[in-house]
Amino acid sequence: MRKYFFLPIILFSAFIYAQNDVSVKVGAELTDAYFPLLKGKQVAVMTNQTGMAGEEHLVDLLKRNHFNIVGIFSPEHGFRGTADAGEHVSSSVDEKTGIPIWSLYGSGSGKPSADKMEQFDVLLFDLQDVGLRFYTYYASMARLMDACAEHGKKMIVLDRPNPNGMYVDGPILDMKHKSGVGWLPIPVVHGMTLGELALMINGEKWLPEGRRCDLTVIPCENYTHQTRYELPIAPSPNLPNMHAIYLYPSTCLFEGTVMSLGRGTPFPFEVYGHPNYRGSDFTFTPRSLPGAKNPPLRNQKCYGVDLRGLPDEQIIANGFDLSYLIDAYRNLNMGDKFFTSFFEKLVGVDYIRRDIIAGKSAGEIKEKWFCDVVKFKQQRKPYLIYPE
Repeated sequence: MRKYFFLPIILFSAFIYAQNDVSVKVGAELTDAYFPLLKGKQVAVMTNQTGMAGEEHLVDLLKRNHFNIVGIFSPEHGFRGTADAGEHVSSSVDEKTGIPIWSLYGSGSGKPSADKMEQFDVLLFDLQDVGLRFYTYYASMARLMDACAEHGKKMIVLDRPNPNGMYVDGPILDMKHKSGVGWLPIPVVHGMTLGELALMINGEKWLPEGRRCDLTVIPCENYTHQTRYELPIAPSPNLPNMHAIYLYPSTCLFEGTVMSLGRGTPFPFEVYGHPNYRGSDFTFTPRSLPGAKNPPLRNQKCYGVDLRGLPDEQIIANGFDLSYLIDAYRNLNMGDKFFTSFFEKLVGVDYIRRDIIAGKSAGEIKEKWFCDVVKFKQQRKPYLIYPE
């Protein structure tokens, strides 16, 4: 019944399995598929430093081919990807091209103003996501889809692989905890590309008032959900390598606690610690660094756990793993003061904090969201572009 959702999608290569000797081509590289859609149009672009088409940035590629780019929208971390998480990013001008940069992050609703929307015909969206509910790029995409739907504009998503796309895990967001780090009723690890998720947003009528965006997705070539795609460029300042990206679903939860997860060190999301953590010889001291100007526990010596030696395969097999969080909670022995009010926004449900305080194990708590995972995997099936 939902097959009509795929009508606007170009699926010329979606079901080609990736082979070890065949490299993935991202949507931005497949210019024959989307250049014809931009001819004679006023174009806005939503992208950042990850928006590369081979060795060339998407914006430079479009300029070289004489397309009329009227503005560049920028997400969290800014167009060049250097701002802190949550930092207000102001609008400016791209020095290289002279094109206006319109920041969407820290601007209130996160939706463009009506005067910005009037300046273009087509919005080209190209961001490298990491596949987590609390990573904000998909929320920016959803808000732009809504703005395009409201103003009658077309949106083209140039798809990119999801480096955490090989599994689905975690509870579905209870929408009473909706926030900038939890925008849609999806699990913590949703296992979808942004192109697939855009189709699902339209198909499930998740835009306000049931609006639908005029959407085209340009799929990747040679990608499946089991493809281990190595990101060529860090998606944000505190995810500097693939190991951090694989740990991110689990260690990001420390953002909602008194702990440090290594912001302000060379290894964010790969460690956790606190000045009062007991029984560890491993130490680190968060400092003010580019992309982490005021990290938690700045200039305080933290004792804790170094996860840098944990094999990628083990991290992926464990999925959304509460064991690190439970270890730290029990070690500090602070009770509910261990958590901050931000914790529920990250995990998206009430029961995880309660169950940790009650002494339940990571495995016992994980059983509670098993049905969420089964339900979501069935719900997302009509929107998957790539083989699982």
